[in-house]
Amino acid sequence: MSTVAVTDDTFDAEVKNSDIPVVVDFWAEWCGPCKQIGPALEELASEYGGKVKIAKVDVDNNPNAAAAMGVRGIPALFIFKDGQVVSNRAGAAPKAALQSWIDESI
Repeated sequence: MSTVAVTDDTFDAEVKNSDIPVVVDFWAEWCGPCKQIGPALEELASEYGGKVKIAKVDVDNNPNAAAAMGVRGIPALFIFKDGQVVSNRAGAAPKAALQSWIDESI
């Protein structure tokens, strides 16, 4: 399984109404730290398979979802479980740190 591109229009269906936990990465093409964590998130999406969905929201093309979540800087990561935010963090981190954060939160 790979990361899922989520838009303003699909945010509720893909994230809030998901039957599995969802990690949402708010990012932009021009963001260096976002590009740093991109490959790690792709790997984690494969490793978690159907247990955790990893969604990516491009803030330039989908400003409403980012605004609704109060995103002020990117990358901004949120974990949703049963439609609610259970954890969030900002900034880039190594894959191992991201993985332990996800494991602790779900």
